[in-house]
Amino acid sequence: MSHVLLTRRLMLAGAAAATGVSGLITPASAQSIAATPTMRGGSNNYRPGAPLVERIGGGGFWMTGKVLRVGDGAPLGRQRIQVWAHTTEGHERDPESHGATLTDENGVFRLEMPQIVPAFGQAHGHLAYDDDEFETVFLRPVMANARDTSLDVTFVLQPV
Repeated sequence: MSHVLLTRRLMLAGAAAATGVSGLITPASAQSIAATPTMRGGSNNYRPGAPLVERIGGGGFWMTGKVLRVGDGAPLGRQRIQVWAHTTEGHERDPESHGATLTDENGVFRLEMPQIVPAFGQAHGHLAYDDDEFETVFLRPVMANARDTSLDVTFVLQPV
């Protein structure tokens, strides 16, 4: 015959498991979201004031992402994100390869552009937050595969 010694800890653990309440065992901890650092090479061929556009070129590739506030991670609406890349229709230094878009009320942005192709051996895009309310951030994410048809990034912005 087997005997189980019931302790308060064992009973609380059992009650938590039975009811799905995990907060009784693991203490809550505050989390803070850090600002996104600028990536090396991110500002290459940047064009201040690139126009807001519905789409860059013929499309077929989606640059997507979200913009959040440092600390609490709240979404930031109406933030201007500039996008440019070396694509099937032009080089990243060409004015027609640049465009900007605004985030929606949930901090989400989407901008369609031509397929990104490798430049200097890497398929990559360039994105920038370049407005006055928050610190400027340049991103240069490298695609996992040159055949990918989308690239998703997150900006976490620090107020100026």
